[in-house]
This record gives sequence, C-alpha cells and structure tokens, in this order.
Amino acid sequence: MDVVWMLLLLLLFPLLMWTSSTFVFYFKKFFYVAWMMFLAIVGIPICLLKSGGRDVENMRIIRSMVRHVKYLFGLRIEVSGWEHLQTEGPYVIISNHQSSLDVLGMMEILPDRCTTIAKKELVYAGTVGLICWLAGIVFINRKKTSDAKSVMADAAKTMLDEQIRLWVFPEGTRNQNGDLLPFKKGAFHLAVQAQVPIIPVVFSSYSSFYLRKEKQFKSGVIRLRILPKIETKGLTSDEVSCLSDQSHSLMRTAFLEISGLVAKSNGPLKH
Repeated sequence: MDVVWMLLLLLLFPLLMWTSSTFVFYFKKFFYVAWMMFLAIVGIPICLLKSGGRDVENMRIIRSMVRHVKYLFGLRIEVSGWEHLQTEGPYVIISNHQSSLDVLGMMEILPDRCTTIAKKELVYAGTVGLICWLAGIVFINRKKTSDAKSVMADAAKTMLDEQIRLWVFPEGTRNQNGDLLPFKKGAFHLAVQAQVPIIPVVFSSYSSFYLRKEKQFKSGVIRLRILPKIETKGLTSDEVSCLSDQSHSLMRTAFLEISGLVAKSNGPLKH
C-alpha cells in the first residue's frame, strides 16, 4: 500500500506543478525556506571554524553559499550602478523591502565587511537565525522605540570602530503594494550620527513573477539599481527628516523606472 501511495504522489507532483499555480507557489516557498535552512546547517560549522564565533567576515561565507539559489527558482538578477559601491570605509546601504527574496539580490551585490539590521524575531528562526547571529547581523526590537534607538547608537559606534557597512530596510516591513512605504528615520539617524554616506539600492517590483496574495511564483528578472552615495558629513539630527525625504524621492523615481510603472497624479501605480 505504501508503494501505491508513493507512486500516486510521484504521478501527482508533476501534474500539480504543471496545472496549479497555487501548488507551485507553496512548493517553491517551502523549498526556499528548507533550502536556506539546509545551507545554514552547512554554513554554521564553516563560520565557526573560520572566525571562531560572531564576526561580520562570516557574511562572505553566506554570500558565496546563497548566490546560486536564484538559479533554482528561474530568477535572473540584473545590476546597474556597480561603480557607486566602490566606496572606501563604512557606509549605510538602504533599500526597499518586498519579500524574503530580497536576500538573493542582497547577496548578489553585498560588499565586504557589510552586515544588515534585521527584526529581532529572525534570531529565533532555527539554523537561519544562528548563522545570521554568527554573521554579525544587528537585531532590533521594532516594537520598542527606546530599544531601537539604543541599538542604532551602538551600531553607529561599531561601524566606526570596526569599519563595517550596514544594510537597512527603511520601510521597516515587507511591502508589495507596488510603491514604497514612507521611510522610518532609524537608518538616517544612524548615518548622520556616524557621519557616513548613504548608498541607496533599489529592487524592481516583483509583481511580474511573485504575487503573494494571488499565490503566484514564476521565473523572472530582478533589477537592482545602485544609486550615487548621499553624503551626511556636517548634517545634524535636525536634518534627518529632509535626508529621509530626499532618499525616498530618489529611490521611488528609480523604482518606477526599473519596474516599468507610472504614477497617476491621484491614484495607485499601474503598468
């Protein structure tokens, strides 16, 4: 009987993959998470052997292990503006945030000695959480503003003391509504406090291949545009709001361009 069920499953699987976009969506999501956890299992001992513990240099290991994943899902990543990452010393990278697939684009261009700021819940995500901790990822409690400010202040000091770069998602949460959410100010306070440049990175819309509500996950292209750095030297905390608005405007314009979207004057974005 077990053999019969196994044969039925083997026959049903390709049929469902061919006929059901919902099945494909959930299968790819499950496989993505499972594969990332497997890669973390492999990567954890390598990180421990190489660095002996928590170290931003472990991000190189994660970067090299994750770069192949895009091919498993039929995704292609096109990058423009590489020259803007050729910046010495510490800086803050800001980017829009659509889904966990952003990790693939991040690892495609992640500079050396760069880690990220992530929600505190990620540290509890099994093997993925452990390898993130080993890679020096800064975990932040988004529900407590006082804790977040304290973490950002410590991060600014660490950036300068250890000459590292930090990647931040200023929208604060995943967003797939076809536009950019208003930016939270933490990343900009961080850059101003450390007096380091901000380098905006824009991911194109995933709507042509990944739609969470519609349960669609197809092959497609992710376009990344790296924008020129924005200097913060001489700026004070009083100018953070202006800096945030300037960055949002630049990134939104780039997002619309590389996504093939246009903005109506008083309505939602459309293709």
